[in-house]
Amino acid sequence: MASNETHTTNTRPVIACESVFKIFGENAAKMLAGTQGNVDAKAFQDAGCIVGVNNASFEVFQGEMLVVMGLSGSGKSTLLRCISKLTHATAGRIFIDGQDLLAMNNKQLIELRRSKMGMVFQSFALLPHKTVVENIAFPLQIKGMSTDESIKKAMEMVQLVGLLGRENYFPRQLSGGQQQRVGIARSLAIEPDIWFLDEPFSALDPLIRKEMQDEFLRLQGVLNKTILFVTHDFDEALRLADRIAIMKDGVIEQLDTPTNIVLNPATEYVRKFTEEVPREKVLRIESVMDPLNESEILSDLKVSKDAIIETVAAAVLTERNPVAVTDANHNVVGVLHPSRVIRVLFGDRDRQPSQQ
Repeated sequence: MASNETHTTNTRPVIACESVFKIFGENAAKMLAGTQGNVDAKAFQDAGCIVGVNNASFEVFQGEMLVVMGLSGSGKSTLLRCISKLTHATAGRIFIDGQDLLAMNNKQLIELRRSKMGMVFQSFALLPHKTVVENIAFPLQIKGMSTDESIKKAMEMVQLVGLLGRENYFPRQLSGGQQQRVGIARSLAIEPDIWFLDEPFSALDPLIRKEMQDEFLRLQGVLNKTILFVTHDFDEALRLADRIAIMKDGVIEQLDTPTNIVLNPATEYVRKFTEEVPREKVLRIESVMDPLNESEILSDLKVSKDAIIETVAAAVLTERNPVAVTDANHNVVGVLHPSRVIRVLFGDRDRQPSQQ
């Protein structure tokens, strides 16, 4: 596994996994005990076991969105289910806010899920006989909140996800995207610190899917949750993630920022995922800017360091002079040369590694 585990904050991780394994089969634990953590998936398969998660170690920090991706059978959903303890890990340690998840009894686990965890799955799982607002209020009532308070809170969630005016609709009266918004609102109603999402948009049409991704990014901008998001769609991962973990056969092949995964794939498997990705749709200005040189005469144009290159390339390439790059506080933090944009985007695309 290759990873970029440095993090700019000094806070402890919200989620921490240490050598987590999930192996399905009667002799799984016994076989694992004799491997010293070096699991050969083929050998386990020959013995009648299936390796779902193979020695996963990583951390997720407050407000971070980690997208776990891979093809069908890669172990991404199994990993999420281990961390939420919907599935029991075969070995390893999992910590949620410093608490040992695997040491919790059922009562502690239920309380943790009710108070800290929100979950959204591909299946909307809405109650057909309840309206939108009733579906959203339901988990609050399960927690013991009064009907009036739960409906008030549910209406806040209705507004948050853009369903105002449809609060009294039944699920059958909603589109797929609207139903998924109800599922998201219901999950958010309990105000979770950690949000688990397993292929939440994969059943939606492409256009609605993009709209839901936009909505999801907007919500995260407002709520700043700690998120573990599972998908098989690399474009979706690139669009949403702070960091991406790419899995194959239960192993995390690379855990890194979208930019680093595209520019520096750690394995051949990861490289195949990235080779068709248009870099201008992924890379941010920050990744191609140069240090500020006080002697340079800059254009009047300024671009954000967080802007995706595609969104500003046309404007930058029409400028005669280098362009100032600014941070969120509008301070100039670098300079962008049009020639660098062209070189990074197109100059090395067909060159072999030995030539770079």
